[in-house]
Amino acid sequence: MRSRFQTLPAALLAAAVLLACLTFAQAQKNQGWQNRTLTGHVLNRQEQPLPKAIVYLKNTKTLAIKTYISDPDGSYHFPALSPNVDYEVYAEFQGTHSDTKTLSAFDTRKLINITLHVK
Repeated sequence: MRSRFQTLPAALLAAAVLLACLTFAQAQKNQGWQNRTLTGHVLNRQEQPLPKAIVYLKNTKTLAIKTYISDPDGSYHFPALSPNVDYEVYAEFQGTHSDTKTLSAFDTRKLINITLHVK
């Protein structure tokens, strides 16, 4: 016959495994919210793509700035953006720039597309 003290380690181990599984599941769920992506195109006044335009993305919380040089089709891509931060994005091309657009933390979409028109 087993005493209560002999089954205690097994019960503690089972509880620890259950807690680890729940923690892992919650982390996976939260990680999905962290994967917000900003994509778009840089266009000129005639709606033609601007390759090699510099796209600036500013984190308004930390003031850190990331850049992306647009692809031959004028596209740009900023993956893995925090859902809890506002961002400002604009483009420059040969001394001209677009208006600054804001990506709000209240925008809950995981994939956001913003077209930037350089004047």
